[in-house]
Amino acid sequence: MNLNQITLPVTDFERTVAFYRDMGFTLIVHSPPRYARFACPDGDATFSLHRTEHPVGDSSVVVYFECTDLDARVAQLQAAGFVFQQAPTDKRWLWREARLRDPSGNELCLFHAGENRKNPPWRVKD
Repeated sequence: MNLNQITLPVTDFERTVAFYRDMGFTLIVHSPPRYARFACPDGDATFSLHRTEHPVGDSSVVVYFECTDLDARVAQLQAAGFVFQQAPTDKRWLWREARLRDPSGNELCLFHAGENRKNPPWRVKD
């Protein structure tokens, strides 16, 4: 099995579509006012947005996007007006992370983990 995509609920469809386009994702399906799908600039992953009438709230779901150039990417996004709740920070699990929210309140984590993403020192042995 391989993960195909995730779908994020959004309350402000057009503003959230613009947010992800401005972040550098490629819009591949645009069916306003309810659905949009994006391709990530690196790799094969995609994700979609689906309009909901209900506030997103704090779902505890976090969407992770890996960036090999994390610090430069965050600086570029901040210069473009993106507001981060957490600047790039080294974590005890050997990842470097920065966090922000999209206009609908979904939490995003931009991170760099390199080899530790799938092979941390505490990985379960096969």
